[in-house]
Amino acid sequence: MSSTVPSGGAPGPDQATLLSLLTDLPATDDATVLHAPDRALSLRELRSAVDSVASVLVKAGVRQGVPVGGLVGTGPFGVVGMFAVWAAGGVYVPVNRRSTPAEIAALIDETPVELLLGTAEDLDRQIADVAMVHVQATTWQAALRRPVRADPTAYDQEIALVLRTSGTTGRPKAVQLRHRSTIDALDSSLRKLRRRRRPTTPALPATPRLNLIPLSLALWAGIFNTLFSLRAGYGVVLLDRFTPEALVAAVRRHEITSTVLPPAMITALCDSDTVDSVAPLRIVRSITAPLSPAVARRFHDRFGVLVLNSYGQTELGGEVVGWTVDDIREFGTGKLGAAGRPYDDVDVRIVDDTGRSLPTGEPGHIHIRSPFRMRGYANSEPVRSESTEQDDRFVDGFLRTGDLGHLDTEGFLWIEGRVSDMINRGGLKVFPDEVEEVLRRHPGVRDAAVAGLPDPRLGEVPHAWIVPTGPDTPAAAELTAWCRQHLAPYKVPAGYTTIDALPRSDVGKVLRRELRA
Repeated sequence: MSSTVPSGGAPGPDQATLLSLLTDLPATDDATVLHAPDRALSLRELRSAVDSVASVLVKAGVRQGVPVGGLVGTGPFGVVGMFAVWAAGGVYVPVNRRSTPAEIAALIDETPVELLLGTAEDLDRQIADVAMVHVQATTWQAALRRPVRADPTAYDQEIALVLRTSGTTGRPKAVQLRHRSTIDALDSSLRKLRRRRRPTTPALPATPRLNLIPLSLALWAGIFNTLFSLRAGYGVVLLDRFTPEALVAAVRRHEITSTVLPPAMITALCDSDTVDSVAPLRIVRSITAPLSPAVARRFHDRFGVLVLNSYGQTELGGEVVGWTVDDIREFGTGKLGAAGRPYDDVDVRIVDDTGRSLPTGEPGHIHIRSPFRMRGYANSEPVRSESTEQDDRFVDGFLRTGDLGHLDTEGFLWIEGRVSDMINRGGLKVFPDEVEEVLRRHPGVRDAAVAGLPDPRLGEVPHAWIVPTGPDTPAAAELTAWCRQHLAPYKVPAGYTTIDALPRSDVGKVLRRELRA
């Protein structure tokens, strides 16, 4: 990395930051380390682009801890902008450029952002009264439009990112993540997957191995897996827009043998009429949401690819539970559908409604203690206390995840659903995930979702939304009979609705609130 960024930006070398993932990437300067559909960047070009943008950010007034919102679209901009903010000493706040100007202004009102970084076209649309720097995303020349105010909001120097939660079950929150704990989380994931972080020989590869990132870099899942690739010493292949055909083309072109996919993308590949092979892909890690065992089995049967499940939350700093290839070899499909086993230094406990720990095999609330966890929420201003115990989601250092599940005798975590999704049918608990799994096994059902609807006698009852495999939906009586073969009577849906596709968030989670509406 060149040294044109003035001192007083990023912390010194004794303070590990995520910028080191770029400055220490083990590859030659001419090695291509960032691939996008329309262009590619060598390590020298990537470092030069970061340095060029960072210099203008410093000129604009970005300094230690100042939050910068990056308007992330497609292509390399998300990577360049993120590292440029860290090179200038700032805190990176990813913002989806597809959000409306009003949505972005509202986000800035709730979460401190002192400067917006984006292309000229994106900045021209904004109505927020903040500093701005625009970037030409082919030459990487940056220009100052409006400087940072004299007394800007600033986070502590250990904060690297402020990320918005998905808001699947409530209003999104802004989560603060540290440089050091994020690096530790990446290393823990690498240890879990039995991969070395650096080459065993001193020679630098002229053509580094590559990881495919099929997710937007406006999302934590996309950012985490990009950083994971660099920490492992790999280059990155970005997929601007997911389609089954685009993913398969990228896999073949770059000879990708493993990648990450949300459940919705795994389902789309299974459903595709144009994809008959995903070779040379051999391993998929399922991320962002629980993966249905039926979908995992279907994907494996169709393509012969191993599916490694995982579990994490933004507040926990990323993935904290997952499978390894060794787990697959040892247990085969016997535990298909389990989230996996906890990573190093991660503690999982299952408790009842009173907080009492439950024995192995008994379902309850999932509480997790992670050394990589967030610093705190920042919806109105930066949290400066080291402790997150003031937040009611933490109990004795454990995050109350809001998920329900159990641990089996081998230490595998099984997710049974969200507390907020649980249906109370006249005092009897119904977990939508269990019912959905049964429905997906029906030959006439491609996908399904279940949610509670009001009932004057029972309070609420389960209702199913069905995506059929063909032009006709199985009759309600047929689906009810099928469910009665596999479920207790009170778990059987009271009704069925046919839809073309399930509404999902950007990370593939089913939006049950939209189904209820």
